[in-house]
Amino acid sequence: MASSKLLRQSPYFASFDDETLERIAARFSEVDFPANQVLIEPRTPGAGLFVICEGTVHVEAHGFKDELGPGEIVGEISLIEDDGLRRARVVAKEPVRALALGRAEFEEMLASEPELAEAMRKLARDRLAELSEFDSTS
Repeated sequence: MASSKLLRQSPYFASFDDETLERIAARFSEVDFPANQVLIEPRTPGAGLFVICEGTVHVEAHGFKDELGPGEIVGEISLIEDDGLRRARVVAKEPVRALALGRAEFEEMLASEPELAEAMRKLARDRLAELSEFDSTS
């Protein structure tokens, strides 16, 4: 079971009260990745998402590059979009500790936590828009 303290590090979860956050955290599991481990491959079915707790990941999609660290989420787009496919390659730049949430648990969480559901949809839309802007300017 994941720690609500770790989730609270993320701006996407910080506004929840302790009881709600404990309920959400119970669905996550802690995972560790060594440096250079691939977390996500593009064009593969999305099985879940990760909340980065420690370390940084390198994200690359269609020439777009970014680094994400503690508090950031990766893998959400494939859980929100109809095709269910990953959009980016995500690699641990250094050792990473993350909280993992599977697709089934994600869908249960969206149904029971509407505020979080909207935050995840907004994050996915914002990232898709960022990728589209990058695609059109490159």
